[in-house]
Amino acid sequence: MTQSSIQVEVIIEIPRGSFLKRGSTGQLDFISPLPCPFNYGSIPAFIGLEGDLLDAVVLGPRLPLGSKISVSAWGAIGVYDRGLYDDKLICSSSPITKRQQRLIVLFFRFYAKAKWLLNVFRGRRGRHACTGWGSVDAAIAKATPRTEMDWHGPTIPF
Repeated sequence: MTQSSIQVEVIIEIPRGSFLKRGSTGQLDFISPLPCPFNYGSIPAFIGLEGDLLDAVVLGPRLPLGSKISVSAWGAIGVYDRGLYDDKLICSSSPITKRQQRLIVLFFRFYAKAKWLLNVFRGRRGRHACTGWGSVDAAIAKATPRTEMDWHGPTIPF
């Protein structure tokens, strides 16, 4: 079976290996005890369901903070954080293997548990879970296309 992909522009907010978790506005959210295993960023063309720019994971070598790259999105991971649903597009220059899919889902299941613990410490309630691998088309369909004037940062603190 051939995977289909969508070309997206991603801005890197967290380079692979970084301990600093920054949001789409560049503000430091927290310092992680573990390095980020992926390049993590956002897709400025779309706003996700939780009100922030649509998240993206970019596989491959470390990319500099602030890099803008055009890359293929091959799938999405669904995550609940404090009861808010959020898709994370999984991007790479080549198709994602089944093994990579399993490892990415495993990481985000661990991530959901870690975010639950962090939010307990912060006094923030709500569901934390990874819903698994999904289609990039479905994730894009749930997002809102962004115009330059309609977004000024997330509406809730992270």
